[in-house]
Amino acid sequence: MQVSTRERNILTLAGIVAVIFIGTAIFPVIRAAYQERQEAIEDLLLDINREQRLIENTQSWLERRVEVERRAQELEQQIFSGDTIPLVEADISGDLSRYTRNSGITVGSTRLAERLETDGWLMISQEISFRTTEVNNTLGFLNSLENSSPRLFVTDFTINRARNQFSGTITVVGFARSEGLVTAPVSQR
Repeated sequence: MQVSTRERNILTLAGIVAVIFIGTAIFPVIRAAYQERQEAIEDLLLDINREQRLIENTQSWLERRVEVERRAQELEQQIFSGDTIPLVEADISGDLSRYTRNSGITVGSTRLAERLETDGWLMISQEISFRTTEVNNTLGFLNSLENSSPRLFVTDFTINRARNQFSGTITVVGFARSEGLVTAPVSQR
């Protein structure tokens, strides 16, 4: 079978139309599928990188958690606890008396404890007047407060020397969580 020139031209034209059809209809579909696949691969690579960073950072996050838990325990040991506010005040006064006695300091007077409650915390302030014949006793007392547990913080300190005696005042504060503390009525204070 012989193909005439006219039939060859028609076949060539049909081939050109088929190529154009494939180029305009099928290639965009293939290209879109290829782009979707590339985007999926990029998303997967990002997920893999994110997971690798998380794995790499796991140790540092564990170390941070251990450090935060250790610090929380330290802070918990620095606060006073008790069932009522007067018991917490008594603990602070008792600790303060013990530190002065152990340091060789004589307490002249003690003011009533003052309290301030805010945001779930209770701050109790205690002021005492003292005297001693040795300045080193005062340093020992301050060191005792610095190393106290639960912690007593010095907020005000004065000392004067008169002849062979040192006298002064010191104000310390202690902290407690106010949640769950029972407040004694004003008439019982």
